This record gives sequence, structure tokens and C-alpha cells, in this order.
Amino acid sequence: MKHIIVGTAGHVDHGKTTLIKALTKIDTDRLKEEQKRGISIEIGFAYFDLPSGKRVGLIDVPGHERFIKNMLAGVGGIDAVILVIAADEGVMPQTQEHLDIISLLQVKKGVVALTKADMVEPDWLELMEEEVREKLVGSFLEEAAIIPVSAHTGLGLDELIAEVDRLSDEVESKDPYGQPRLPIDRVFSISGFGTVVTGTLVSGNLNLGDRLEVVPGNLTTRVRSLQVHGEKTERAFAGQRVAVNLAGLEVNDISRGQVLAKANTLKTTLMLDARVEVLPGAIRPLQHRTRVRLYIGSSEVMGRVVPLEAETIEPGQNGLVQLRLEEPVAAVEGDLFILRYYSPMTTLGGGRVLKTNPQKITRFKTKQVEMLKALELGTPEHRFLQALREVSPDFPERSAWLKTHSELVEGEEMLEELLQTEQALSFTVDRKEILLAFSYYQEISLKVEELLKTYHQKNPLRLGMPKEELRSRIGLSIGGRTYAAFLLLLESDGHLKQFPQYLAALDFDLKLNETQKNIYESIKNRYLEAEFEPPNKSELQEEFGKFRDFLPLMDLLVEEDFLIRLSEDIYYPKEVLDRAEDVLLAWFKENEEITLAEYRDLISSSRKYALALMEYFDSQRITLRQGEKRILRVKI
Repeated sequence: MKHIIVGTAGHVDHGKTTLIKALTKIDTDRLKEEQKRGISIEIGFAYFDLPSGKRVGLIDVPGHERFIKNMLAGVGGIDAVILVIAADEGVMPQTQEHLDIISLLQVKKGVVALTKADMVEPDWLELMEEEVREKLVGSFLEEAAIIPVSAHTGLGLDELIAEVDRLSDEVESKDPYGQPRLPIDRVFSISGFGTVVTGTLVSGNLNLGDRLEVVPGNLTTRVRSLQVHGEKTERAFAGQRVAVNLAGLEVNDISRGQVLAKANTLKTTLMLDARVEVLPGAIRPLQHRTRVRLYIGSSEVMGRVVPLEAETIEPGQNGLVQLRLEEPVAAVEGDLFILRYYSPMTTLGGGRVLKTNPQKITRFKTKQVEMLKALELGTPEHRFLQALREVSPDFPERSAWLKTHSELVEGEEMLEELLQTEQALSFTVDRKEILLAFSYYQEISLKVEELLKTYHQKNPLRLGMPKEELRSRIGLSIGGRTYAAFLLLLESDGHLKQFPQYLAALDFDLKLNETQKNIYESIKNRYLEAEFEPPNKSELQEEFGKFRDFLPLMDLLVEEDFLIRLSEDIYYPKEVLDRAEDVLLAWFKENEEITLAEYRDLISSSRKYALALMEYFDSQRITLRQGEKRILRVKI
């Protein structure tokens, strides 16, 4: 089902909020100051059902020039616009700026609502319609319907709803297959629930229980509950306004401008390569290192613009640029953005992201500019690779993934070309071929190397990082078999080395100094000499506790499988444990059952150690306890 978001646009006091209330019965001015002053300050949200049955989300944006940045935080995900123009005033400055912004964000569909139509004479209304039509010449609304409406009398509301319904069939659906991305435009707390964020889900879907990341900030969280249009749901889809109740985060941890996404699917960037269009009405050209305000998603950051093809970009012209930002933003290739001058705060233009995290480009370098132009063309092969890059964190299975691109007849050939040119790679898990974009594999393998290096620096006496800890640290939500196969791939490519339970950097070599060697050997000898009555760990700690490396060395002996931990205080050397098992199995060759006292006498030990051993054999499914006796689970 298609999900539609419609935004309002227009000058302050032209009746946007009143019109939405008439359509939806929802007052989007929720702040006391808004209700007191009679103007919108923050973006507001509402919804209503169309005659066709589709539910439309409505975004009400502030019209006052002082609150343009708030307006920009809400319009990034809209599919169509209702341009609101008051019949008694006509087109005003913010009408034009809002129209420019909506155009730069490449919204293609819309309708004009000529509000307050009940307050003017019919002749004046007819003249105003003609004036508005003239003002819209050359814009995407040039052929749009202009509908006189009155929120007070109900004039034109049914006609407006019908036009929105018609437009809803024409707008393009958002990407349902991409990674979920929700630019956050509101953060608040609800008593008994905790932190809630809202935004427009621009791609993918969100599910109850999903583990997510807030970017920038790299805060991990979980979806505790979801609401769409005030109703609880277990899944939200691209194109819907969504409220997400997040687990483990406080309101102060999050702010507007951050993005909710799956872990490790969205990276921040301090530079963007882009094509920028400067508005014909811009107050001055876009010059080298012009300081600007960048609005992308729901975020606002400062930065400087470096034109790459000429010294300046004149009003009405466009050109390739590199944006160098003062704070990181979360963005992906293809994202649209708005630029405003640092001062005065007027809109100068906007553009589309061509590349995130690029290398710094020297101006007028022909080769680099030509590469950007090729990237801009967006060939089917490039889009195909980008689609694979987006889903790589899910480790897609080949045949299933190709089905999602069945519209490309040559999809199989494209994939083979990517594999042969090493832009993609594959590996097999249970006879299924798993695909990864090489750029993703490269990123994650570098992250693995960095994590292992840091781990060894902090834990020099450990064999390595536990495998499950690494899986959690890099945020892989894949099955155990897939993870094991992926580790083998990383190992074969020289990114790590494996032990049964641990992972280490390729160049890591555990070395003990003389003091550590002496303690290490002393601990081993004490356990071997003790046979079936080993020293308690607490006893050894009293003896060796003055050496800070005692506990790490005990852990090392466990990792090396020299010691097996039976309880918090009782450890056995593996070879002694094997002998204890041999004694037990020898007994069962002649007997059907054994008591704890009988086993204690067999190993000439105390009841405490005999009990620890028997409970260990129970846990290993060698023996089965039946009352005060034990039997062998598998007959010899």
C-alpha cells in the first residue's frame, strides 16, 4: 500500500494551520506560545483519510521567516504540497521562498489552496486566481489546480480533498527495500513510556524490537513500540510518519537532526560532493568558501562551499561543489538538501548529494570533476551496486536479492560483472551464496582490525576477543553459521586469526615477561601437583594477589584450555579432568550406578571436589542424577 505525506507551504498567517484543522479536526499548534500568538513556530502533524481509503499524513510548517529552519526540518520527506495563499493578500515573500524550497527538494506534485475565500468578493477572488497563476509560471505548480477554500464555511474543502486523492495516485512510492532511515524532527518523553522520537520514514521499514542506532552519536537502542498516526503498530513502512518509543535512551541523549537507522548502515560525513543549483533570485553569487547553512534530512549544520568548476556559481546557474562541514551529518548519495546564506538568512539554493566521505578535491582538477560527473549520471550498473551496498549489512542471499531487482532483465549479468571486477564478493553458507558489496566488506574488515587492535592494547594477556563480543561490537545481526563463514572469509583474507572461542589480530603474539612467566608456571604446577584436590582460586589469590597479573593469567590458562572452570572457586587442569572421567568410566564398566561417596573414594578426594566433578559430568551429559545416585547416560 502506498503511504503519502503532504506538506503545507505559504506565508505566515495565510491559514495553513486553520486549513489543516478543518480537514483533519486536529490542531497542529500544540505549543502554548503558538496558541497565544496565533502563529506556528514548530512543525505540526496531522492525518486524514481520503475517499479512496488511503490515509494521508499532513505536515504543517511555520510560515514566518524567523522559523524557516523549523520548516526545513519537516519538509524533507513530503510527497506533495498544498501551497496556501490567502485570497485577501496574494503571493507574499515567504510564499515564494517556500515554493523555492519545495522545488529544490524536487517535489513534483501539488495543489494551491486559495484560503479565506469567504472574506473577499467574487471579482477579487477571480483576479487573485489569475495573479497566482501568473506567479506560478515556470514552477512545478504551473498547471496545478487552484482551489478557493474557506476553513470557516467549508467552501472548497471537498474539492481540495478530491484533488489530494487524485495526486496521491501520481506520486512515486518511497523505497521499501532500502535500509530504514528516519530523520528525527521531534524528541519528547511520555510518562510511563520514556523517550519518543518522530520523523518521516524515508526508506525501508521499522519493526517492533529492531535494534537501531542514532547517528551521529552512535547510540544504540531498541524499538520498544511504534505508532503511525496515533495508532500502535508492529511495523512501519517507508513514506509514513512514525513515532518510535526507544529503549535505553533519555530525551537529552537525542536531538533533532539525528537519524534513526540500523546499526552500521549509515555513516557520518564532514564533506559532501554535490551539484548545487543557485536560485535565480539569490542575493549574490555562490563564491569560493562561502559560509552557508546546510539543511539535510532534519538537520542544520554550518559549512563552506568550494565550487569545483568555476570561481563562482551565478544566480540561476548550477555547478559541482564540495561542501566542507563544521559538524558531521548522516547522509547518503542521492539525498537532497537546501543551502541558505549564513547572513542574511535567506535561501540561496539547494542540490543533491553525489558522494559522502569524499577525499578533499583540489579545485579545477579535470579528472576528479569528470569522475563526479560520471557518478552523477547514475548508470543502472551504479544504482545496482548502490542497492547491494545498502543491503550488505543484512548479508543478502543471492537468489532472493536478485528477485527484488527483477525489473532489471540484465540483473544477473550486472552481478557477475561486479563479482569479476571485485566490486562485490560472495561466500557460501549451507549451499546458499551470500553477497556483499566490496566497499562494505572493506569497511567492516577495517573496523574488525581496529577493534582487535584496541582490544589487545587493553587486554595484553588475553588470547583474543571472544567471538560473540566481536559480533556484538560490529553490530552484525546474522545467524551463527553465516557469522562463522564470514569469520573464515576474514581469516583467509588476512584480517584476523582464529582460536576456537577467540579472535586475534593477525600480527598479535602473546608474550609474557619473566615475572609473568614465573607466576604462570607456578599456577600450572600447583594445579598439576594437586591432582584431584586442586587449590581454590581464592587461596591462590591470597598467595599471588600482590601481582596484578594473577587474574589475567588465570583467565589465560582457561582460554588456552589448560584449566577448566567448574565453579567460581574450583578449576581443574584438563588433563586431570580427563583422568577423573576415565576413573568414572572404568567404574561403570563393572557397575550400573554410582553414589557420590563411592566416587569420592575412587579419586581419594573430599566430598566438595567429588561433588564439583559429578555436577560437571552431569552438565556434560556424561552422567544422569537419579536421587542420590548417578547412572551413565550412554552405555559403554
